[in-house]
Amino acid sequence: MASGWASDDAVNQQIESTITDAIQKVRRQLNTQTVSEDYCLECGNKIAEARKKAIAGVQYCITCQNDIDKQRKNVDLFNRRGSKDSQLR
Repeated sequence: MASGWASDDAVNQQIESTITDAIQKVRRQLNTQTVSEDYCLECGNKIAEARKKAIAGVQYCITCQNDIDKQRKNVDLFNRRGSKDSQLR
């Protein structure tokens, strides 16, 4: 049952929107490069052979990659499109 201006499937639309946004975010972060770098693009240290074998197209050493992942994790954790606050503005 719809209440107010929301449609009957508003919750499902919000869930689908959140999933779609998450998929797009991951696709943007995927590395399409197949040849791994020999040296980290961030710090310049040599990238371990085991890491290059495990991950095709690796560009960063494990330390720098962890730092990059932490920075990305702190961004866009909340779907503002479906929040009440964004609808009131």
